[in-house]
Amino acid sequence: VVRRRLLQRYEHQPFISCLAGFYSCRWKRYQRRRTEPGKCCCRTRECVFFPLLVGAFCFSLVFLYMWGEAKNDYNNFDWYNYGNLGFWFLWSLVLLIVAAILFVYITLLLVLAMCLLAEGQQLYLHWSHKIGTFLVLGFSITALFILSVLWGDQWKTVRLSFQITAPYLHIGAITIMVLLSWPVALHAIRADKKVVQVIIVGPYLAILLFLFLIPLGMYSPCIREMGTLGPKPALIGHRGAPMLAPENTEMSFQKTIEHGGDGLETDVTISYDGIPFLMHDSTLRRTTNIKEIYPNDTAQNAALFSWDTLQELNAGMWFLKDKPFSCMGSLSRADQNQAMNQSVYKLSNFLRLADSQNKLVIFDLYRPPEKHPYRNSWINRTLEVILNESGIRPHLVLWLENDMRSFVQSVAPGFQQTIGSKAPVEDLVMDNIVKLNLAYTEMSSDDIRKYAKANITTNLYVVNEPWLFSLAWCSGAHSVTTDAVHTLKNLRQPLFLMTPQQYNIMWILTDLTSVLFISLIFAL
Repeated sequence: VVRRRLLQRYEHQPFISCLAGFYSCRWKRYQRRRTEPGKCCCRTRECVFFPLLVGAFCFSLVFLYMWGEAKNDYNNFDWYNYGNLGFWFLWSLVLLIVAAILFVYITLLLVLAMCLLAEGQQLYLHWSHKIGTFLVLGFSITALFILSVLWGDQWKTVRLSFQITAPYLHIGAITIMVLLSWPVALHAIRADKKVVQVIIVGPYLAILLFLFLIPLGMYSPCIREMGTLGPKPALIGHRGAPMLAPENTEMSFQKTIEHGGDGLETDVTISYDGIPFLMHDSTLRRTTNIKEIYPNDTAQNAALFSWDTLQELNAGMWFLKDKPFSCMGSLSRADQNQAMNQSVYKLSNFLRLADSQNKLVIFDLYRPPEKHPYRNSWINRTLEVILNESGIRPHLVLWLENDMRSFVQSVAPGFQQTIGSKAPVEDLVMDNIVKLNLAYTEMSSDDIRKYAKANITTNLYVVNEPWLFSLAWCSGAHSVTTDAVHTLKNLRQPLFLMTPQQYNIMWILTDLTSVLFISLIFAL
């Protein structure tokens, strides 16, 4: 009898042993006490902690999705950190890796818990996993809060992404509900009280019904009838091709032209002696070797240097050292040598290059700081370069600066007047505006169509990811400013494009298949 009891106590249960071993760090091979389905499966402390595990999973999932969809703006995030920390590092990629690891960890714990519950085992999460759960929960909530405060527009990106991913997220959610139907059915059917059955099955069926009906309120411009898709948006190189060459250099703009870009975007600053040149940052620290040449002037405004001084600087070596984009490929030896020898680029040379290749140009024009000789004549000086020194044809210039717009129209009527914010159509027509230059977070297919009826086109910036470019294409955008001309040029049609009939079939088949599986599981 004693021998039989010992054999029963140490009966080998490899599957349950593995589940409990990973979840509870209990690896002994004894037969664990089973809990009848429908009854309390664990101690009060574990019952309280299980919702925290579920909460950690939900928050980590939200953060991972949010940060994954933020990939389009990783360079802005890294640039922001560079401005605060003083050195360049791909913090965005590190944050993505950490978010993915934490999500996988908490997902495995939750899967182990669900499997143990399905086997009727008591839950006992090891103290180390409890600490890990609190860390995941705290990290996810803190990261979401900080990003919401410092970078709130990213939630607009998330909302836009739903217009692309919602049909596929719907399928994923239905699949999860099908997988959950087994433990729900097991505990509900064997519950000894009707009230317990209702408590278990009621919320499950309510969530399932909600998921079934979600497509009724779903909208995506990429779900459209055949033949209604507009032309592919033109591609304007953002500071050239900054994934292939140092930004705002001659090499960068040449790369954009080589890859078929339709236009060139840049930033214009005026030197102390009145030479407009290309520079995005207010200082020269990030994109030149100013630290080696003039170490005491790294914090000085770029506009306070003379052109002779600017010509001494190298504007390309930083690109090979810092590798500002996580998705950068390796450069050929010839490209590396060319990048190492780039210098600060003059506006006049930039305009001549664009004119020779018949490319549109658009630029942000920065007003010089106080006590600068051209503080009050910056627009006049820029116009002199455009009209008298560069020789560019006026219709290639998308004039964005809003100050002295009437004066600019009088001296350069051939410029395409462009504005950086939405306004009533009547006001835009009165001001001779022909193009809107908007952040992609302001994308709206209704607004784009409304402006297009008044012959006002829309350019969206900065669009790097194929899914976002696809959404802009489906929404009717006429052009996008991008860091990735070399990849977006290869997109022949929008991703996730489908007809309403195709989507209805996918929706109905998903719902019917899930109903069939869930019914079979409850019946068995």
